[in-house]
Amino acid sequence: MLGTCIENVRSMMPLVHNITNYVTVNDVANVLLACGGSPIMSDEPEEVEDITSICGGLNINIGTLNKRSIEAMFVAGRKANELNHRLLLDPVGAGASALRTNTAINLVEQLRFDVIRGNISEIKTLAFGSGSTRGVDADIADAITEENLDAGVEFIKDFAKKSSSVIAITGAIDLVSDGDKCYVIRNGRPEMGKITGTGCQLSAMITAFIVANPENKCEAVAAAVCTMGVAGEVAWSRMQEGDGNATYRNRIIDAIYSIDKDILDKGANYEIR
Repeated sequence: MLGTCIENVRSMMPLVHNITNYVTVNDVANVLLACGGSPIMSDEPEEVEDITSICGGLNINIGTLNKRSIEAMFVAGRKANELNHRLLLDPVGAGASALRTNTAINLVEQLRFDVIRGNISEIKTLAFGSGSTRGVDADIADAITEENLDAGVEFIKDFAKKSSSVIAITGAIDLVSDGDKCYVIRNGRPEMGKITGTGCQLSAMITAFIVANPENKCEAVAAAVCTMGVAGEVAWSRMQEGDGNATYRNRIIDAIYSIDKDILDKGANYEIR
């Protein structure tokens, strides 16, 4: 059951190195603490090898790129691969600009990622070499729905096999695949799309989950995705009249802190195809 995965995170307390964007860096740190992990942030090329060496996992998020951080991503990523540490890519906004697209594609070509997590437009950009996004949001034309779900499952399985990574596509319906099986996850709330950073938080949390559950990365990724979705549902149920999206963001982090094995196993809404 997926609940065992969060138990393992809380038992291991994995240290995760994050090269992430400055829009959501504080929330990324807090969500790692909430799920049982421990965060450290560094994007200085001169120190990232040292930092990633002491961590179990590296979360690379391209949300706010600059020359220094791009260099740091490759330096830290190579060290993580050398040490066989868990490595995740969040290709935020791939398809929105040449810099983002080329950086994401080069990272995938030069580094070995355990997990790639993004919205459907970002993942299509990596799979096909080009695409379009709406800023950092998925193009509405790409959205995975019940009507095109079979095609979405086929696409993610194919890309997971080609990339040799677990692929996580998040949206109204979440898909997680290792190429052989696909978790179809229907947790969460539409209001989560009104908050900046839930995807960034999820990528950091996935990194902690795959460090703590090395024997079954696909299940660990699915557990992290379900944890975020269940937290969104629990947090929404706690909203009061007059509360806004900033309150909702904090309630999601609080909900993650309170989720245990039983809550996750009971609340996780998924099927395997």
